[in-house]
Amino acid sequence: MKVLTKSSEETKELGQRLAPLLEPGDIIILIGNLGAGKTVFVSGLAKGLEVEGQVSSPSFVLIKEYPGRLNLYHIDAYRLEGPALAELGLEEYFYSDGVSVVEWGEKVSGLLPEAYLEIRFRCLDEPSSRQIEIWPTGERWESRVKEWLK
Repeated sequence: MKVLTKSSEETKELGQRLAPLLEPGDIIILIGNLGAGKTVFVSGLAKGLEVEGQVSSPSFVLIKEYPGRLNLYHIDAYRLEGPALAELGLEEYFYSDGVSVVEWGEKVSGLLPEAYLEIRFRCLDEPSSRQIEIWPTGERWESRVKEWLK
């Protein structure tokens, strides 16, 4: 499924609309180039999860935890490879009481369980426009994505 957003605010709102449908243990992987809108989307998701404060990219700390209606585990896998990826212990977050959102999610594909949501971001010619492709994996995501995008 594809969604077109025409501004950062629309991208943020898309994330915010997904939040009420999330459950403990959900995993969302985000894929897209630098500046494609991944962190903007996560900030909307955080707002929908009633996270207080500003959300920023966890580029240098790798994982940021935000308490809210559900705990939000914001993970940046950009610089993770091989042993560093294994040592981070992502499975502990994936099978926890919160929601794990992984920027540069293609780097953790070998660690993902059967059910997760993949969201791909692509910049368009208009400066703030994004094409967002949504790929539900597993039955538990199929119905929720339909509900989210209706």
